[in-house]
Amino acid sequence: MADAKQVAARFIEAFNAHDEGRIHELNAEEALFEAPGDVHIAGREAATQYAMAWLRAFPNARMTVNNELVDGDWITQEFTFEGTHEETLSSPTGDIPATHKRLTGRAVQIMRVEGDTIADTRLYFDQVQVMTQLGLMPEPATATV
Repeated sequence: MADAKQVAARFIEAFNAHDEGRIHELNAEEALFEAPGDVHIAGREAATQYAMAWLRAFPNARMTVNNELVDGDWITQEFTFEGTHEETLSSPTGDIPATHKRLTGRAVQIMRVEGDTIADTRLYFDQVQVMTQLGLMPEPATATV
């Protein structure tokens, strides 16, 4: 049986390899997944398809872990997501057509590992930052001092 850090590292490797089969195997049968936009997913297939939606929309997507904290079966990873939006991204509010813009954003995921699979994931990222970088929201006003 692998520890939480090993399973999380395998997930990052599978994500960066865009390996749907390995991502599927790493999600527990009864996986729970939460993300911004009021996303609440249950089940291995649904959790896998959430990751694949991002990988399809950003075919050069990569996650780089910057910091990790491990406590028993739980691991928290602060990471950077980078990729170019080349295909439609399915989102909770509807499909976002390709913008062909580069996205670089920080995020945090908290995962609970059971055995060799991820049973629970809570993903946090700044939706405004994502939408702004994709050109779907105006740039924030700059402060004048």
